[in-house]
Amino acid sequence: MILDLGLWISSLIATRWVRNLALCRSAGLESSRSEKLRCGKRESLRQFCCGSATLSLFALCVGLLAPASASGAEAKVRIRLATLAPKDTSFHKSLQMMGEKWRQTSGDTVNLTIYTDGTMGGEGAMVSRMRVGQIQAAMLTVAGLLQIDDSVSGLQLMPMMFRSLDEFDYVREKLRPKLEKRFLDKGFVVLFWGDAGWVRFFSKHPAVHPDDFKKMKMFVSAGDTRSVEVMKAVGINPVPLEQTDVLTGLQTGLIDAVPSVPFYALAGQFYGPTPYMLEVNWVPLVGATVVTKKTWESISPSLRDALLKAAAEAGEQIKQRSRAESLESVAAMQKRGLKVQVLSPDVQTEWNKFADVVYPQIRGKVVPSEMFDEVQRLVSEYRASGGKSKP
Repeated sequence: MILDLGLWISSLIATRWVRNLALCRSAGLESSRSEKLRCGKRESLRQFCCGSATLSLFALCVGLLAPASASGAEAKVRIRLATLAPKDTSFHKSLQMMGEKWRQTSGDTVNLTIYTDGTMGGEGAMVSRMRVGQIQAAMLTVAGLLQIDDSVSGLQLMPMMFRSLDEFDYVREKLRPKLEKRFLDKGFVVLFWGDAGWVRFFSKHPAVHPDDFKKMKMFVSAGDTRSVEVMKAVGINPVPLEQTDVLTGLQTGLIDAVPSVPFYALAGQFYGPTPYMLEVNWVPLVGATVVTKKTWESISPSLRDALLKAAAEAGEQIKQRSRAESLESVAAMQKRGLKVQVLSPDVQTEWNKFADVVYPQIRGKVVPSEMFDEVQRLVSEYRASGGKSKP
């Protein structure tokens, strides 16, 4: 009702303005369009100000506040976020927590809708959907992030590079500003980084030595051409599939080995067709949650810092919880028949040498040379400090 009254008053003012413009025209002030407008505005303003004081104040309040309210409604931002993470897992719950904080912080103007379980397709499809505006954000692993920028390959496509997750954390934090700048240049804002601990090898048959895996068909995410190149470089036969098709591929014999973090292996029930897990720290499973720059810039600048803070909290929660869940998942799968194969010191050395041999084939071909060298430099820097260096 108040808005209707405000519109009526605005109509009244417009009517007066038109009448006054007509008076100006009759007075012969037809020299130019701009002159007519100025004359009409001056006379309209005089008439408006000389009228009833009550009407003037009410019109001012309603005329200014009602459009502001309408503008506020238009400023609402709905962000659709896709992920492969299963519904009701810790990943999903952390994203829900972030979304609720966003809603509260923004006064219900920023709303997050989460699509779990790969309902928006594989990660390549998610990136494509973001680019055309079907979704606005996604929680991606490196397989998806590589579709945006190849610099992130230095965090995951250098096998056996990191001895510990603390070492990995140091390198990632050092590289983070550079990586985020590159993503921004490609039209994406990184909300937070995360990981799910170490990738292990799950296989249908016992496999301990590097050569054992050369006889197998290894799963690689569809579209992840760099991981395909890594596998080929080490002599393993890669089979690209969507991540949602892994279990079917194992059951049909299309693949017989899967590199996966234990959490995903448990959630995806990979431990059934692949009852052997090699406890090797191959690479950390790295991920990040990104939103399109266009969507991010549609959010009020005054809200962005608070939204990023909530996102960072969700990212830290995901990282800590997923690392713990990886250990818990191994124990759970062992109760279901999983056999864990632990590396002896000699076999560990064999794997390290195996990785050293393949690095020259990765540098410049799989991982950009500059990024490869920077990762190695930061690893050496961390080790030289005895693990005391802080990001």
